[in-house]
Amino acid sequence: MSVEQSFMKLVQIMDELREKCPWDRKQTIHTLRSMTIEETYELADAVTGEDWQHIKEELGDLLLHILFYSKIGTEQEQFTLEDVINAISNKLVVRHPHVYGDVKVNSEEDVKRNWEKIKMRDGKPSVLSGVPVSLPSVVKAARIQEKAKQVGFEWENKADVWKKVEEEMAELKEAESISVERTEEEFGDVMFSLVNYARFLHIDAETALEKTNKKFIQRFRQMEDIAREQGKSLDEMTLEEMDGIWNAVKRKKDNP
Repeated sequence: MSVEQSFMKLVQIMDELREKCPWDRKQTIHTLRSMTIEETYELADAVTGEDWQHIKEELGDLLLHILFYSKIGTEQEQFTLEDVINAISNKLVVRHPHVYGDVKVNSEEDVKRNWEKIKMRDGKPSVLSGVPVSLPSVVKAARIQEKAKQVGFEWENKADVWKKVEEEMAELKEAESISVERTEEEFGDVMFSLVNYARFLHIDAETALEKTNKKFIQRFRQMEDIAREQGKSLDEMTLEEMDGIWNAVKRKKDNP
């Protein structure tokens, strides 16, 4: 079956479900919203774990959601699936003049700068307009910084960024003796500056933190298993005992 045939089969299934399935008939753009967010996070988990089988499955789930929104849009006489496809096709052509026009670029950064210039030309009130309000904070911080970079508001080198991190950490320590509100503000500044430093290290801060989360969960569960093997639960152990198990788990991981 060709790509075109496979796609149209899925479109037909979506049409049939919307007509014949009570659950599918009941859905609105608002009831779909939370499920779409969940599916996006499931895809993100699969990507982080480089689980290609689940990446394939989650992409299919997201594709179904795109068709679902498009179906509802058609019913509400707002737009059609063809409108959705044509809109993204036209946008890609317009925003890649180095491919579909005569603009010359020398690097990825040139492409990003052109992209932002075109968006501003198209009527965006701010270079930050394209940053979704509901993004997770770490991801949002990185997107804000990337957007600001495209107009030249950027540190010149990694060393200067690290100096800013150290400056913000010092201000955080000072804030602890002032108020909780001030401490919270300075803590946020530290995190924002660390996200910035991650960009200069060519690291995605959200991905790095999520990998650490998963590593902690894995090690903590191993620690719980070892404690059970010893006939104990963690709340019955001293911190020193738990540290001993934790370090043993780490050594086992580092020296398989």
